[in-house]
Amino acid sequence: MFPIRDHNPSQTVPWVTLTLIAVNVVVFFTTLPALSNEAAAQDFLVRFAVIPAVSDPVTFVTSQFLHGGLLHLAGNMWFLWLYGDNLEDEMGHFPFLGFYLACGVAAALAQSLSEPGSTIPMVGASGAIAGVMGGYLLLFPRARIDILVILLIFFRIFAIPAWVVLGLWFALQIGSGAATPAGVGGVAYWAHAGGFVAGLALTFPLWRRLGGPAFWRTTHGTPPHPEAQYRMRRTSIPKVDRRR
Repeated sequence: MFPIRDHNPSQTVPWVTLTLIAVNVVVFFTTLPALSNEAAAQDFLVRFAVIPAVSDPVTFVTSQFLHGGLLHLAGNMWFLWLYGDNLEDEMGHFPFLGFYLACGVAAALAQSLSEPGSTIPMVGASGAIAGVMGGYLLLFPRARIDILVILLIFFRIFAIPAWVVLGLWFALQIGSGAATPAGVGGVAYWAHAGGFVAGLALTFPLWRRLGGPAFWRTTHGTPPHPEAQYRMRRTSIPKVDRRR
């Protein structure tokens, strides 16, 4: 399953979300030469990636803008664009930036606490983006997310409430983190879980100021503006008569 869009475009231009995406892309391509050589890459990661056994606080921020590959970057930026614009709309530009960075720091702390002696470098924006997803869940639990489901040759798009999509995602991070042995590299599941919880906690005061449950009743659990209407269109490719 892969989320492809929501039904709630932002009302304002999400300048911070767009800038974060641009910075991540620029940093990725700028740092490619430094990561092309094994020795240079090791020195670079020691300086800028989160290594729990080292615990350099500066890397809790710098690591958020590094990625391990093009797919890693593309997936993170897509999730940031999908969920970030509505949250920035509600929080405001600069508060959203502070929120994003704080969630990334919380994610790095969570991963470091889960494996304090690990020397495996951790990079990526996914912890911060997990915080964005947590905030989105709290403010807009019933916003509709279009999910592309692929089963062998079966392709189908379903509109599913955000609480289902994001709730399942969070449960997957917890389950995968618990099932992954300590010291094994790969996905930083506890960073995802920590960022998500931080996003919920940091968004809670805003949710309360907006009215808490009354805000949900007023907005029906969706962003407080008309949702986009998507309609599947018939293909313009003519049918071919298979009879001979």
